Amino acid sequence: MQIHADPITVNCRKVLAGLDFLGVPYELVHVDYFKGEQKSEPYVSLNPNASVPSMVDGDLVLWESNAILQYAAEKAGVEKAYPRDLKARADINRWLLWESSSWFPACYVYLVENCVKPLLGGQPDGNVLSAHDAQFHKLAAILDSRLADRPWVTGNNPTIADIALAAPMHLHGWQKLPHAQHKHLTRWLTENIESLPSWQKTWVGEGFTTQKH
Repeated sequence: MQIHADPITVNCRKVLAGLDFLGVPYELVHVDYFKGEQKSEPYVSLNPNASVPSMVDGDLVLWESNAILQYAAEKAGVEKAYPRDLKARADINRWLLWESSSWFPACYVYLVENCVKPLLGGQPDGNVLSAHDAQFHKLAAILDSRLADRPWVTGNNPTIADIALAAPMHLHGWQKLPHAQHKHLTRWLTENIESLPSWQKTWVGEGFTTQKH
C-alpha cells in the first residue's frame, strides 16, 4: 500500500496516524504541499482533485482520507477500530461524514488564519475569526456532549472515528482553537488522543515541522 501524502497536512496526518493505529504497513510517497506538487503531474493523474492524500493498493487508487481509513480498517480486519456490527459501524460512519462535511471546515478557518497566513507573511483576519466562532462552538458542543459520558467518541475504545475527528485539531495550540470551554472535548484531545502512540509518532508542530527539538 502506497500513501501519497505530505505528513504536515490535516488529512495526511489523519491517514498516517490512522494506518499506524490500525497496524497497517504502508510506503509513504512524499508530495510537497507547499511546493504545490499535488497540483501537477504525475500526482493529478492519481487524484484529479489535486489534494492530498491518495492511496494506491494494487490496482485500486483511492482518495478521500476517511475512505482510506475505512478501507484500511476493513482490509486489516481490525474490528475494535471499525466494528462489523451494523449499528456500531453506522455510528462511526456518521462521525466520519460529520468530520468531513462540518467539523473539518469549522477547525480549518483557525488553521488558515492563525497558522498559514502568518507563515506566508500575512496577518490573521480578526473579523473572519470572530464571525466563525459561533459555528465552531455549536459543533464543538455537539462533540463535547458526546464525550461527556465516554472516554472515546463511540465508547470505551478508540476507533478510526477518533482519529478522524482529532485530525482537524492537531495543531490546536498554534491554530488558537477555542476549545478550552468544552471540557470533555479538551480532555479527550489532550489526555486520550495525544497519548496514543500513533498520534505521537506522527507529531506535527508549530511551523508545520515534523521534527521535535
